[in-house]
Amino acid sequence: MNTPLHFDSLTDAVDFLYQRLPGPLHVGAPLGLGKPHRLLNALYERAEGDSTRPLHLYTALSLDPPGAGKGLEGRFIGPFAQRHFGDDFPRLRYVQALKRNTLPAHVEIEEFYLQSGALLNASATQRRYASLNYTHVARALADRGVNAIVQKVAADPNGGTRLSLSCNTDLTFDAIDAIVARGLPRPVLIAEVDPQLPWLDGSAAVEADFFDAVVTPPGPYPKLFGLPRQPVSDADYAIGFYASTLVRDGGTLQIGIGTLADALCHALALRHTDNAAYLRVIATLGVGAQADAAPLGQTASNDVDLIGDRNANAPVAPLGPFSVGLFGCSEMINEGFRRLVEVGVIKRKVVDDLEVMRRVYDGDANTQDLARLEREGEFLQGGFYLGSPDFYQWLRHLPEDQRRGISMRRISEVNELYGGNETLERLQRRDARFFNSCMMATALGAAVSDTLDDGRVVSGVGGQYNFVAMAHALPNARSVLMLRASRESGGEVRSNVVWNYAQTTIPRHLRDIYITEYGIADLRGKTDEDCIRAMAAVADSRFIAGLLLTAMDSGKLPQFVPRTTTHNHPDRLREILAPFRRDGTLPDYPLGSDFDEVEQRLIKALGWLKANTATQGAKVKTVLRALLASASQDHEALQRMGLDQPSGLGERIEAKLVSLGLRESAGR
Repeated sequence: MNTPLHFDSLTDAVDFLYQRLPGPLHVGAPLGLGKPHRLLNALYERAEGDSTRPLHLYTALSLDPPGAGKGLEGRFIGPFAQRHFGDDFPRLRYVQALKRNTLPAHVEIEEFYLQSGALLNASATQRRYASLNYTHVARALADRGVNAIVQKVAADPNGGTRLSLSCNTDLTFDAIDAIVARGLPRPVLIAEVDPQLPWLDGSAAVEADFFDAVVTPPGPYPKLFGLPRQPVSDADYAIGFYASTLVRDGGTLQIGIGTLADALCHALALRHTDNAAYLRVIATLGVGAQADAAPLGQTASNDVDLIGDRNANAPVAPLGPFSVGLFGCSEMINEGFRRLVEVGVIKRKVVDDLEVMRRVYDGDANTQDLARLEREGEFLQGGFYLGSPDFYQWLRHLPEDQRRGISMRRISEVNELYGGNETLERLQRRDARFFNSCMMATALGAAVSDTLDDGRVVSGVGGQYNFVAMAHALPNARSVLMLRASRESGGEVRSNVVWNYAQTTIPRHLRDIYITEYGIADLRGKTDEDCIRAMAAVADSRFIAGLLLTAMDSGKLPQFVPRTTTHNHPDRLREILAPFRRDGTLPDYPLGSDFDEVEQRLIKALGWLKANTATQGAKVKTVLRALLASASQDHEALQRMGLDQPSGLGERIEAKLVSLGLRESAGR
């Protein structure tokens, strides 16, 4: 390879790209954190003013900080976003154009995964969305003739010449290989060095001449995009604790992102560090000693109320602390994995040596094998990482032994078994549990994870299908899809367990395990009738009868009269978990918080207000209550909202509403 050109000017780097590539620019950029925001903004600015050189950008997860907005939400988000992201965070200009529907005709942005819900009304995004499995993206980039790749990288902290792809090894190597294998020229590669990006070695590090050009823009350097950690609800905790009972010591763990994953990781950490407290929570949720011995393969209960046998057929593991520990193998490394590494849950090591792993699997490992595992073994493999500022700080300051145990890999190695050595990966990924979330699930076992019924894309398929398929291919592996049983929209409560849906992400023939806050539904290998019963048993009580009657009308269940029950209801869940909320077993922010104590109180208050102003009637009632109520004594919260000295009628009403929300949400 040639010695790369070095620039300290973004404009010079863009000029270089235009000079190297005649005609249209087909540029690939990593998803999430590895996207070089400043370089892309310079490229977009150049392309926007030059219609003779069309720009086609292929990427995913174009992260955009929240806007301040108006009203109470704006008063809260504005100061937080300023502190958390910084005033100088380089918002992606093409994202702003997409949101305004003002993208120039000669610029095309194609994403295979979207920031959840952020681009529902961006017509160009919805038209040009590509529905792809994560592992098929490299092939698609070759199909589109990508001729350049731009990527954010980390510089060697020891002063070496190498660069680290750090947060995004997922697609770069696979894409280059796919493009070259197609007989196309190797794409022009430009790296943007970001001193804020943590250095990760091993398979993430490359020689500088891997790139054609390296640009190191002058400081100051904006903060890395940090995902604000959100409070974990009662429903999230119930789902996370149910999920934790399926994880076997010595197994393999994959998790997604969000509060459901946070709850699962907290449950696993508690199971290991305070097993007695953990067992009290799961006993309260109805998973007791009798469930530990529940055999696999039983059908759902035939009791027509469906509740008495809840969770009895779930493949629950022995629920003691982790002795062997887990091996983490997940497309995304995040905050939850950090906690599990810190407390000693993620610690089972693997090496890329078939014979060694075979002996380990068979229990015949010799002293040399064990020494090699300890010396070279990896306990956590991922394709990309994304998290909070605290998470990035943890990565920057990892002890050397932990740093060696974390490996950033190609997505073809992480998300499927067919990336080169299937036999080895089967031995490494024993007793795998693949945890992902979905928006809705049908009674017959299909999952709705990424698209609304009108075809608009909320997020994308990503790697979910990959992990579901892998769970069916690996021995003793399970796919677990987690969802909240109901949601509130426009003041109306709706079920997330539905009879059918226009768009599905996971087909019903790959159904496996679903978990809601009301229990575990094991669907693998079950008949349609048994699937319906199992899914109804974990649905919200208010919708069970309607679901069963629809199934009867469709000839999928025999005729019977469903019993009315209030067992699966948010009020009951709140009641049984309240003691654990009070004693700190179930904290609001189990993995830490990016909000200060005052903001945490305000989040609860604003959440209460949102729930109680969802309809016009509820809004009028809440405003009247607020006007008649006394002022809040929480002066810190009112000051944080800029409402401690309200002026004008509008601000006085807002101050009254915040006061009411603070009072009603206190202690929850």
